[in-house]
Amino acid sequence: MNGMLQSARRILAILSKELTQLRRDRTTLGMVIMIPLIQLLLFGYAINTNVRHIPVALVDQANSGLSRVLTQTVEATQVVTFTERYVDISAAQAAIVEGRVRAALIIPPDLSQRVARSASVGAGLQTPPSTDEQTSRPVAQWIVDGSDTMIAGAIKSLRAMPLTELLRRPANRSTPTFAVALFFNPEQRTAINIVPGLVAVILTMTMVMFTSAAIVRESERGNMEMLINTPVRPLELMLGKIAPYILIGLVQTTIILLLGHLIFDVPLHGSLLALAVATLAFIGASLALGLVLSTIASNQLQATQMTVFILLPSILLSGFMFPYEGMPIPAQYIAEVLPATHFMRAIRAVMLRDASLDQVAEDTLWLLGFMLLGLLLASLRFKKRLD
Repeated sequence: MNGMLQSARRILAILSKELTQLRRDRTTLGMVIMIPLIQLLLFGYAINTNVRHIPVALVDQANSGLSRVLTQTVEATQVVTFTERYVDISAAQAAIVEGRVRAALIIPPDLSQRVARSASVGAGLQTPPSTDEQTSRPVAQWIVDGSDTMIAGAIKSLRAMPLTELLRRPANRSTPTFAVALFFNPEQRTAINIVPGLVAVILTMTMVMFTSAAIVRESERGNMEMLINTPVRPLELMLGKIAPYILIGLVQTTIILLLGHLIFDVPLHGSLLALAVATLAFIGASLALGLVLSTIASNQLQATQMTVFILLPSILLSGFMFPYEGMPIPAQYIAEVLPATHFMRAIRAVMLRDASLDQVAEDTLWLLGFMLLGLLLASLRFKKRLD
């Protein structure tokens, strides 16, 4: 009995020591509380599989009162929002390739004749012969970025949108209201969209993890004093830390894309130069982010916790699993800060939509700026830490 009491006292002493150590480690204590709280509120609010307000373009070749009523009827569904207007189809297609819009509604010049024909057939005033293609034509056409299956599915749901409210009479139900042409992924294969996104997710996980423990590892191994006494400057140290991992990131990217092509038949429509530049910019941004976390963390456990804190939003808010357009505006602002969001756009645009380097320049430049800012912050925090 006495031995059991002594064992209990020893266990309580260790428990008291651990609680005291945890209370003094404010960073870990804060993450224990804040990680589940913030992520529950953020993801519970941001994740939405019901895609709404998809940015789309309008090419109104009819330019009539009827075409304006049609666009207002389409927008009233809240599935899409017309953010761009063009006079020709080629400009709309270029906007889809660049990622400014996800689809375009093409309204033909003979809209009124098509609508009247559909209304006549629907009311039983005209019975179209099976060989008459004029009476079976939809009133307008969607051209859609089919690389995102959820976006494509949401717009395809508008295909059979009834024209009853538009015409105030029954319409032809035998013919869809809109024709839908899926670009870049007409078979609607999920792997086409997932594999390029996996590059962003895997690189985020590995690159940030590799460098987030870089500085604290030196402290735990007792090498910090040696580094302080060397003539190496903080920025030189940061560059030296990330240099080996750039090659590792390129090897990982090559493995993912090569296996994705061989196993899942994922195409690479764009140039290798544009893909390489965007990938290098993202690797640099992710490594710089890891270095910043490494200067904040006190030990490798904290560095790992911070990496997870960055990884989950990168998976859920970047557009990898859920469409960016389906998130509320505040969540989109948070997503814009994450390097994975910008690389996700760039790599999908290059691989799937044959975007050029100029067309992904905005996201690539943002990644380069993030990398430079991250290296600067890491260097300044490392110098402050030495003081």
